[in-house]
Amino acid sequence: MRAVVLGAGVAGLACAVELAGRGAAVEVLERGERLGAACCSWYAGGMLAPWCERESAEPLVAALGLESLTWWPRKFPGTVLKGSLVVAHGRDVGELRQFARRTEHYEWLDGDGIAALEPDLAGRFSRALYFPEEGHLDPRAALAALAAHLATLGVPIRFAVDAEACQQALAAAQAADSALIDCRGLAARDVLQELRGVKGEMLVVRLTEVSLSRPVRVLHPRVPVYIVPRGDGHYMIGATTIESDQPTRITARSLLELLGAAYALHPAFGEAEIVEIGTGVRPAFPDNLPRVQRIGGTVYVNGLYRHGFLLAPALARHAAEHVLGTGHPSEVMHADSRQRRLA
Repeated sequence: MRAVVLGAGVAGLACAVELAGRGAAVEVLERGERLGAACCSWYAGGMLAPWCERESAEPLVAALGLESLTWWPRKFPGTVLKGSLVVAHGRDVGELRQFARRTEHYEWLDGDGIAALEPDLAGRFSRALYFPEEGHLDPRAALAALAAHLATLGVPIRFAVDAEACQQALAAAQAADSALIDCRGLAARDVLQELRGVKGEMLVVRLTEVSLSRPVRVLHPRVPVYIVPRGDGHYMIGATTIESDQPTRITARSLLELLGAAYALHPAFGEAEIVEIGTGVRPAFPDNLPRVQRIGGTVYVNGLYRHGFLLAPALARHAAEHVLGTGHPSEVMHADSRQRRLA
């Protein structure tokens, strides 16, 4: 079996890994000039947090996301499995209780428990939720690891493939009876017209006065924020979900809110060096649930919303099994979302 994968974001690379691992001869076509240049994966948080996401997402997201907790450590040794921490300031403790009611697989911590996990947060919060089964990773390092793994499997990634060259490659693939897997994200809206863009804004800061070992979510009625350690004193701060197709620059309001939330977590963030500010537009269907679907001779893997690294492993496995005829991903194949939701 030969296969052509369109897109070298996390979904495309994961699909290529799963197909190649099952013996398919795979080629990846990417419009960007380099890894991450044209994909929203470059600006992701990298949290592998199915139970935290269950607070605002459908059960299907948690069910599919569980696979990431074993898949990523096998593919990327830099995966960190130290859980997630959710905190709220005194006036917002009600938000913490509401969060707990909408999810599971957590432990309640008091101030001493928080200090034991994150000593630099000692005395700053009296209650928290700890999700010990979750993890996180550096998205850019993880993409590089997948690309390197594909190279060892003899899978080429062709960068800077323009629309004309892509059509020529697809025509050649069809003539050779190759499987086609489309992981172009929002660019696939030429076929998947229900797709919409959801912009996420982030910044990376550096400071040495604070050391965090795991992602920390700070709850707030208006702007909940997550802070993810990236190593070497670097932290990614993000959370915004703005309905927009345009990857415009971050707004002043969002920047102030993200920095304000980080400062509220620990005042040392007020002296942090801002290393990078970025935005990415994530593809989503109206129900914010992912799909693996065949249209004509092409299998589309799309709609990962803001759960790219969490959902990519399960969707890639489903897509590979479907392409190779060894499985049918019924929970994500149907267009009717009521048929796709898990109980």
